[in-house]
Amino acid sequence: MPPTVPNRLNPNSESEPALQALIVRAEHALDRSLPPVGQPPTELHRAMRYAVLGGGKRLRPLLVYATAHALGEDGRPLDAPACAVELIHAYSLVHDDLPAMDDDALRRGRPTCHIVFGEAMAILAGDALQALAFEILAGETGRSADAATGIAMLRCLSRACGAEGMAGGQALDLAAVGRPLSLGELEHMHACKTGALIRASVQLGALASGADAATRDVLDRYADAVGLAFQVRDDILDVEGESAVIGKTAGKDAAADKPTFPSIIGMDASRARLTELTDLALAAIAPFGDRACLLAELARYAARRAH
Repeated sequence: MPPTVPNRLNPNSESEPALQALIVRAEHALDRSLPPVGQPPTELHRAMRYAVLGGGKRLRPLLVYATAHALGEDGRPLDAPACAVELIHAYSLVHDDLPAMDDDALRRGRPTCHIVFGEAMAILAGDALQALAFEILAGETGRSADAATGIAMLRCLSRACGAEGMAGGQALDLAAVGRPLSLGELEHMHACKTGALIRASVQLGALASGADAATRDVLDRYADAVGLAFQVRDDILDVEGESAVIGKTAGKDAAADKPTFPSIIGMDASRARLTELTDLALAAIAPFGDRACLLAELARYAARRAH
Protein backbone atom coordinates (compact mmCIF):
# COMPACT_ATOMS: atom_id res chain seq x y z
CA MET A 1 0.00 0.00 0.00
CA PRO A 2 1.48 3.42 -0.94
CA PRO A 3 2.06 5.92 1.86
CA THR A 4 -0.54 8.56 2.61
CA VAL A 5 0.37 11.93 1.08
CA PRO A 6 -0.48 14.90 3.33
CA ASN A 7 -2.75 17.73 2.26
CA ARG A 8 -1.42 20.52 0.07
CA LEU A 9 0.40 23.34 1.80
CA ASN A 10 -1.04 26.20 -0.26
CA PRO A 11 -3.00 25.40 -3.46
CA ASN A 12 -2.80 29.06 -4.55
CA SER A 13 0.99 29.28 -4.46
CA GLU A 14 3.12 29.10 -7.60
CA SER A 15 5.52 26.93 -5.61
CA GLU A 16 2.81 24.42 -4.69
CA PRO A 17 3.44 21.90 -7.53
CA ALA A 18 7.14 21.75 -6.69
CA LEU A 19 6.47 21.41 -2.97
CA GLN A 20 3.83 18.74 -3.56
CA ALA A 21 6.29 16.77 -5.66
CA LEU A 22 8.82 16.99 -2.83
CA ILE A 23 6.21 15.81 -0.31
CA VAL A 24 5.52 12.77 -2.48
CA ARG A 25 9.27 12.18 -2.76
CA ALA A 26 9.66 12.35 1.02
CA GLU A 27 6.71 10.01 1.62
CA HIS A 28 8.10 7.33 -0.67
CA ALA A 29 11.62 7.72 0.73
CA LEU A 30 10.26 7.31 4.27
CA ASP A 31 8.23 4.27 3.23
CA ARG A 32 11.36 2.66 1.79
CA SER A 33 13.42 3.49 4.86
CA LEU A 34 11.10 1.78 7.35
CA PRO A 35 11.12 -1.97 8.06
CA PRO A 36 8.32 -3.92 6.35
CA VAL A 37 5.35 -4.79 8.52
CA GLY A 38 5.75 -8.53 8.01
CA GLN A 39 9.35 -8.58 9.24
CA PRO A 40 9.75 -9.57 12.92
CA PRO A 41 9.34 -8.02 15.39
CA THR A 42 6.12 -7.22 13.57
CA GLU A 43 4.39 -5.23 16.32
CA LEU A 44 7.37 -2.92 16.71
CA HIS A 45 7.56 -2.37 12.96
CA ARG A 46 3.81 -1.70 12.81
CA ALA A 47 4.18 0.93 15.54
CA MET A 48 7.12 2.57 13.76
CA ARG A 49 5.25 2.79 10.47
CA TYR A 50 2.12 4.06 12.23
CA ALA A 51 4.11 6.85 13.87
CA VAL A 52 5.82 7.96 10.66
CA LEU A 53 3.40 7.34 7.80
CA GLY A 54 0.18 8.61 9.36
CA GLY A 55 0.25 11.98 7.63
CA GLY A 56 2.09 15.11 8.69
CA LYS A 57 3.30 18.36 7.18
CA ARG A 58 6.76 17.01 6.25
CA LEU A 59 8.11 20.50 6.90
CA ARG A 60 11.54 19.23 7.91
CA PRO A 61 12.22 17.08 4.81
CA LEU A 62 10.88 19.93 2.69
CA LEU A 63 13.41 22.27 4.30
CA VAL A 64 16.23 19.86 3.42
CA TYR A 65 15.12 19.74 -0.22
CA ALA A 66 14.29 23.46 -0.45
CA THR A 67 17.68 24.46 0.95
CA ALA A 68 19.46 22.42 -1.69
CA HIS A 69 17.22 24.01 -4.32
CA ALA A 70 18.18 27.50 -3.12
CA LEU A 71 21.83 26.53 -3.46
CA GLY A 72 21.36 25.07 -6.95
CA GLU A 73 22.16 21.56 -5.76
CA ASP A 74 18.87 19.70 -6.29
CA GLY A 75 20.73 16.75 -7.77
CA ARG A 76 22.64 15.94 -4.59
CA PRO A 77 21.70 12.82 -2.53
CA LEU A 78 19.12 14.37 -0.20
CA ASP A 79 16.67 11.60 0.68
CA ALA A 80 18.85 10.24 3.49
CA PRO A 81 19.09 13.52 5.46
CA ALA A 82 15.44 14.29 4.67
CA CYS A 83 14.34 10.92 6.05
CA ALA A 84 16.71 11.09 9.02
CA VAL A 85 15.40 14.42 10.28
CA GLU A 86 11.76 13.33 9.84
CA LEU A 87 12.36 10.06 11.69
CA ILE A 88 13.83 12.04 14.59
CA HIS A 89 10.76 14.30 14.52
CA ALA A 90 8.42 11.29 14.51
CA TYR A 91 10.23 9.68 17.44
CA SER A 92 9.98 12.91 19.41
CA LEU A 93 6.22 13.09 18.86
CA VAL A 94 5.73 9.51 20.02
CA HIS A 95 7.62 10.20 23.24
CA ASP A 96 6.09 13.68 23.77
CA ASP A 97 2.59 12.19 23.65
CA LEU A 98 3.29 9.65 26.40
CA PRO A 99 1.51 10.04 29.77
CA ALA A 100 4.82 10.84 31.45
CA MET A 101 5.30 13.78 29.05
CA ASP A 102 2.42 15.70 27.44
CA ASP A 103 -0.14 12.90 27.93
CA ASP A 104 -2.01 13.36 24.66
CA ALA A 105 -4.39 10.91 23.03
CA LEU A 106 -4.64 12.59 19.61
CA ARG A 107 -1.95 13.29 17.03
CA ARG A 108 -2.46 14.13 13.34
CA GLY A 109 -6.15 13.45 13.77
CA ARG A 110 -5.58 9.86 14.94
CA PRO A 111 -5.05 8.13 18.29
CA THR A 112 -1.47 8.55 19.43
CA CYS A 113 0.99 5.69 19.14
CA HIS A 114 0.78 4.65 22.78
CA ILE A 115 -3.03 4.58 22.66
CA VAL A 116 -2.91 2.11 19.76
CA PHE A 117 0.12 0.00 20.69
CA GLY A 118 0.54 0.56 24.42
CA GLU A 119 3.11 2.64 26.27
CA ALA A 120 5.93 0.07 26.24
CA MET A 121 5.74 -0.52 22.48
CA ALA A 122 5.47 3.23 21.82
CA ILE A 123 8.67 3.84 23.79
CA LEU A 124 10.44 1.11 21.82
CA ALA A 125 9.11 2.49 18.54
CA GLY A 126 10.50 5.92 19.38
CA ASP A 127 13.85 4.45 20.35
CA ALA A 128 14.01 2.42 17.14
CA LEU A 129 13.09 5.42 14.97
CA GLN A 130 15.88 7.46 16.52
CA ALA A 131 18.39 4.68 15.88
CA LEU A 132 17.15 4.22 12.32
CA ALA A 133 17.61 7.93 11.59
CA PHE A 134 21.31 7.76 12.38
CA GLU A 135 21.70 4.44 10.58
CA ILE A 136 20.28 5.97 7.39
CA LEU A 137 22.35 9.13 7.65
CA ALA A 138 25.53 7.21 8.47
CA GLY A 139 24.91 4.87 5.55
CA GLU A 140 24.62 7.74 3.10
CA THR A 141 27.57 9.67 4.50
CA GLY A 142 29.63 6.48 4.40
CA ARG A 143 29.17 6.42 0.63
CA SER A 144 30.29 10.03 0.32
CA ALA A 145 33.80 10.89 -0.77
CA ASP A 146 33.80 13.74 1.72
CA ALA A 147 34.08 12.08 5.12
CA ALA A 148 34.35 15.42 6.94
CA THR A 149 30.98 16.52 5.59
CA GLY A 150 29.42 13.23 6.59
CA ILE A 151 30.69 13.58 10.14
CA ALA A 152 29.44 17.18 10.25
CA MET A 153 25.96 16.02 9.23
CA LEU A 154 25.89 13.36 11.94
CA ARG A 155 27.09 15.89 14.51
CA CYS A 156 24.47 18.41 13.37
CA LEU A 157 21.58 15.98 13.80
CA SER A 158 22.82 14.55 17.09
CA ARG A 159 23.19 18.00 18.65
CA ALA A 160 19.73 18.99 17.44
CA CYS A 161 18.03 16.11 19.23
CA GLY A 162 20.19 16.00 22.37
CA ALA A 163 20.52 17.96 25.60
CA GLU A 164 21.41 21.16 23.73
CA GLY A 165 18.43 20.75 21.43
CA MET A 166 15.14 18.90 21.40
CA ALA A 167 15.57 16.78 24.54
CA GLY A 168 16.88 19.76 26.51
CA GLY A 169 13.96 21.87 25.30
CA GLN A 170 11.48 19.22 26.42
CA ALA A 171 13.15 19.15 29.84
CA LEU A 172 12.78 22.94 30.07
CA ASP A 173 9.16 22.62 28.98
CA LEU A 174 8.39 20.10 31.70
CA ALA A 175 10.10 22.28 34.31
CA ALA A 176 8.12 25.35 33.20
CA VAL A 177 4.67 23.94 33.94
CA GLY A 178 2.85 26.09 36.49
CA ARG A 179 5.48 28.80 36.76
CA PRO A 180 5.93 32.11 34.90
CA LEU A 181 8.61 32.52 32.26
CA SER A 182 10.04 35.66 30.73
CA LEU A 183 9.70 36.08 26.99
CA GLY A 184 13.42 35.40 26.62
CA GLU A 185 13.15 32.16 28.60
CA LEU A 186 10.17 31.03 26.54
CA GLU A 187 11.94 31.75 23.25
CA HIS A 188 15.06 29.90 24.42
CA MET A 189 12.97 26.88 25.43
CA HIS A 190 11.31 26.71 22.03
CA ALA A 191 14.55 27.40 20.17
CA CYS A 192 15.69 24.10 21.70
CA LYS A 193 12.49 22.06 21.68
CA THR A 194 11.14 22.99 18.24
CA GLY A 195 13.69 25.21 16.57
CA ALA A 196 16.74 22.96 16.87
CA LEU A 197 15.41 20.30 14.52
CA ILE A 198 14.14 22.90 12.04
CA ARG A 199 17.58 24.52 12.02
CA ALA A 200 19.15 21.08 11.58
CA SER A 201 16.92 20.42 8.56
CA VAL A 202 18.24 23.51 6.82
CA GLN A 203 21.84 22.83 7.87
CA LEU A 204 21.66 19.24 6.62
CA GLY A 205 20.46 20.49 3.25
CA ALA A 206 23.26 23.03 3.21
CA LEU A 207 25.95 20.55 4.23
CA ALA A 208 24.75 18.00 1.67
CA SER A 209 25.00 20.77 -0.94
CA GLY A 210 28.58 21.68 -0.06
CA ALA A 211 27.72 25.16 1.29
CA ASP A 212 30.51 27.09 2.95
CA ALA A 213 30.37 28.38 6.53
CA ALA A 214 29.26 31.90 5.56
CA THR A 215 26.33 30.55 3.54
CA ARG A 216 25.33 28.22 6.36
CA ASP A 217 25.32 31.16 8.77
CA VAL A 218 22.92 33.07 6.51
CA LEU A 219 20.65 30.03 6.24
CA ASP A 220 20.79 29.55 10.00
CA ARG A 221 19.27 33.02 10.49
CA TYR A 222 16.43 31.99 8.22
CA ALA A 223 15.93 28.69 10.04
CA ASP A 224 16.06 30.30 13.48
CA ALA A 225 13.25 32.68 12.52
CA VAL A 226 11.15 29.93 10.91
CA GLY A 227 11.56 27.64 13.92
CA LEU A 228 10.35 30.28 16.35
CA ALA A 229 7.53 31.36 14.02
CA PHE A 230 6.37 27.75 13.83
CA GLN A 231 6.07 27.62 17.62
CA VAL A 232 4.33 31.00 17.93
CA ARG A 233 1.77 29.79 15.40
CA ASP A 234 1.43 26.53 17.33
CA ASP A 235 0.64 28.46 20.51
CA ILE A 236 -1.95 30.60 18.69
CA LEU A 237 -3.60 27.47 17.26
CA ASP A 238 -3.77 25.95 20.73
CA VAL A 239 -6.02 28.88 21.70
CA GLU A 240 -7.97 29.42 18.48
CA GLY A 241 -7.86 26.08 16.70
CA GLU A 242 -10.29 23.19 16.75
CA SER A 243 -9.07 19.69 17.53
CA ALA A 244 -10.59 18.27 14.34
CA VAL A 245 -8.64 20.79 12.25
CA ILE A 246 -5.30 21.00 14.03
CA GLY A 247 -5.18 17.20 14.50
CA LYS A 248 -4.40 17.30 18.22
CA THR A 249 -6.12 18.34 21.40
CA ALA A 250 -6.90 22.07 21.35
CA GLY A 251 -6.51 24.02 24.58
CA LYS A 252 -4.06 21.47 25.92
CA ASP A 253 -1.39 24.00 26.93
CA ALA A 254 -3.77 26.20 28.89
CA ALA A 255 -5.28 23.19 30.65
CA ALA A 256 -1.81 22.04 31.64
CA ASP A 257 -0.81 25.53 32.83
CA LYS A 258 2.09 25.68 30.38
CA PRO A 259 3.60 29.05 29.41
CA THR A 260 2.88 30.08 25.81
CA PHE A 261 3.35 33.20 23.72
CA PRO A 262 -0.32 34.28 24.08
CA SER A 263 -0.26 33.68 27.85
CA ILE A 264 2.90 35.78 28.28
CA ILE A 265 2.57 38.60 25.73
CA GLY A 266 -1.07 38.32 24.63
CA MET A 267 -2.65 37.33 21.33
CA ASP A 268 -2.12 40.62 19.48
CA ALA A 269 1.56 40.75 20.36
CA SER A 270 1.93 37.07 19.40
CA ARG A 271 0.51 37.78 15.95
CA ALA A 272 2.84 40.78 15.61
CA ARG A 273 5.81 38.62 16.61
CA LEU A 274 4.77 36.06 14.01
CA THR A 275 4.81 38.72 11.29
CA GLU A 276 8.19 40.01 12.48
CA LEU A 277 9.73 36.53 12.41
CA THR A 278 8.39 35.83 8.92
CA ASP A 279 9.87 39.09 7.67
CA LEU A 280 13.23 38.19 9.24
CA ALA A 281 13.21 34.78 7.57
CA LEU A 282 12.40 36.23 4.15
CA ALA A 283 15.04 38.95 4.51
CA ALA A 284 17.70 36.36 5.36
CA ILE A 285 17.19 34.43 2.12
CA ALA A 286 16.71 37.45 -0.15
CA PRO A 287 20.32 37.20 -1.46
CA PHE A 288 19.47 33.80 -3.01
CA GLY A 289 16.89 35.41 -5.29
CA ASP A 290 14.30 33.30 -7.08
CA ARG A 291 16.01 30.05 -6.17
CA ALA A 292 14.85 30.62 -2.57
CA CYS A 293 11.19 30.55 -3.63
CA LEU A 294 10.57 27.21 -1.90
CA LEU A 295 12.22 28.35 1.32
CA ALA A 296 10.16 31.55 1.19
CA GLU A 297 6.92 29.61 0.76
CA LEU A 298 7.80 27.34 3.67
CA ALA A 299 8.44 30.39 5.89
CA ARG A 300 5.03 31.78 4.98
CA TYR A 301 3.42 28.40 5.55
CA ALA A 302 4.94 28.07 9.03
CA ALA A 303 3.29 31.36 9.99
CA ARG A 304 -0.17 30.84 8.50
CA ARG A 305 -0.83 27.11 8.77
CA ALA A 306 -4.15 25.90 10.14
CA HIS A 307 -2.81 22.66 11.63
